[in-house]
Amino acid sequence: MTGGAGFIGSTLVDALLAAGHQVEVVDNLSTGSLENLENAATYGSAFNFIEIDIRDDALTDLVASRKPEVVIHLAAQISVAASMDDPAGDAEINILGTLRVLEAAHAAGTRKLIFATSAAIYGDVAESDLPIGESQPHRPLSPYGISKAVTLSYLETIGEHYGVEWSALALANVYGPRQSSTGEAGVVARFVDHLRRGERPTIFGDGEQQRDFLFVGDAVDAFLLAMSHGDGLVLNIGTGRSHSVNELWRSLANAAQSNLEPIYGPRREGDLQASRLDSSLANTMLGWSAKTSLQEGLEQVVGPRT
Repeated sequence: MTGGAGFIGSTLVDALLAAGHQVEVVDNLSTGSLENLENAATYGSAFNFIEIDIRDDALTDLVASRKPEVVIHLAAQISVAASMDDPAGDAEINILGTLRVLEAAHAAGTRKLIFATSAAIYGDVAESDLPIGESQPHRPLSPYGISKAVTLSYLETIGEHYGVEWSALALANVYGPRQSSTGEAGVVARFVDHLRRGERPTIFGDGEQQRDFLFVGDAVDAFLLAMSHGDGLVLNIGTGRSHSVNELWRSLANAAQSNLEPIYGPRREGDLQASRLDSSLANTMLGWSAKTSLQEGLEQVVGPRT
């Protein structure tokens, strides 16, 4: 697995090990941490960690020597804002890095590659087109979304050329324990961090932008199912429900019994106004559906209301 020391990756590592799989993680620790893998380390020889960047020339030989049956590719540059500031750097990691992983999977004789993509591939859609289905045209608003959309074309073409089967999971806004409070991708974690420090958070735009918040445990279940189902498909993984950023803040502030009011800043380039995913295809092809409500998921982040 690439990116296995991150928030989603380490949670998935724990689930794979608990299910009896052998797991090898490659991660450059630029955003992930070894602390996230402390539980995995207790599994002894069933788990191994290697610090390496997916852009490293040595990756192909490394993966080929391990001969994994399945490669789960989570390593990525995930910040929309960073992609706007450095689109070339975003493409280097998300496009060229993914091609390196695909080449490594081919050299290893890997049966299947599972790729984590994003709802950002669709861009903003009309209210009448919500929730978003997989047939929705890809009109990303940021270099991050572009890189994720372009990579899908590479998977379809080069994956077939290499004879490597694949599935791509288009994830909604994933949140949960271990999520970093740094960076715009972790809005739940950032809000919780502000509440714990008694500081007002900054909301970019008017806060009425809608997001489909997906609990990390539900996202992990989708990856586990995709190991043996959904070949050759892009599958939306979301709840089919959306909440505004303002609503999210109010829910967290109420749970913490806080009367802090947010600070509003200018809307950021590349941010979506509304996103809500139709995951009926994932239900049909994987037997997957989101099981965790936003309230239940938030309680696992901040604890239940007393």
